[in-house]
Amino acid sequence: MDLKTVIILLGPTGVGKTGASILLAKALDTEIINADSMQIYRYMDIGTAKPTAEERAMVKHHMIDVVHPWEAYSTGRYIKEVVPIIDELLGKGKIPLVVGGTGLYIRAMTRGIFSGPSADWSLREELLSLEEEEKGFLYSYLKEFDPAAAERITPEDMRRTVRALEVCLKSNIGISEVQKKFTRPLPYNFIKIGLSRERKELYRVIEQRVNTMIHEGLVEEVKKVTEMIKNAVPKGCDIPLPSMQAIGYKEIAHYLEGEISLEEVIRRIKRSTKRYAKRQFTWFKKEEGIHWMDMTGVYDSYEIFIRIRDVLKIL
Repeated sequence: MDLKTVIILLGPTGVGKTGASILLAKALDTEIINADSMQIYRYMDIGTAKPTAEERAMVKHHMIDVVHPWEAYSTGRYIKEVVPIIDELLGKGKIPLVVGGTGLYIRAMTRGIFSGPSADWSLREELLSLEEEEKGFLYSYLKEFDPAAAERITPEDMRRTVRALEVCLKSNIGISEVQKKFTRPLPYNFIKIGLSRERKELYRVIEQRVNTMIHEGLVEEVKKVTEMIKNAVPKGCDIPLPSMQAIGYKEIAHYLEGEISLEEVIRRIKRSTKRYAKRQFTWFKKEEGIHWMDMTGVYDSYEIFIRIRDVLKIL
């Protein structure tokens, strides 16, 4: 194999990546690099379906529990922190195993990412004050300044809208042009293995997973995390924290505020997770070079591992 080979095991939530990845990493005598944007947050364990303590004891995992839930974290920072890990593993003669379902992280690895201007908090405050005066102003401004960027961002996504305008105003060109000009792929040979399931079967797995999360204490976990955030975040901060946009956390936050019933919370979490899985499928189907493997009817992690091993033909 190429000396700079990196294996990526990807697919939608609930498809069976975690168990198989542990076995694959052990067989390869390597370590796992997480590519799930919510597993980077500390204390958010149940709702993000992190590998258990036992699983992490079996194989070393990187990029899990990296920051607090109230801290900002970007794809650019993820790539900056992942590269030294990959290089260190390659230097030891190991094949890094990247595992996750966050398409943006994986795309940034395989296609590259640009390094935009650093955060300008005074400019952000100024932009947000304009939005307070006239709701929808910033998104309209972005559509005029950079229509291509506006097409990729929803009007409700204030965090990305503000960041796009920040880059535009500090660079004097649209963020889309900045990205095209400065994007560079990482210098590795990526082997991408994608796991899939028949949709109805995947949805059944998701429903059972949500039930298990509730039983294991997800409500208590969200309560603990929201309290920690309230104590850590300055009052008046209106930009939604990315961590609290995680499926399960935002729904349960409404329940804790007394706005909806627990039964309704569970229904919404299941619905949102299914929709997320569908978006993951859509995203990954647009990516090139993925070797897709249908795992419909296969639930045993060892059987999934064997099928992946046979495809890789490297063990």
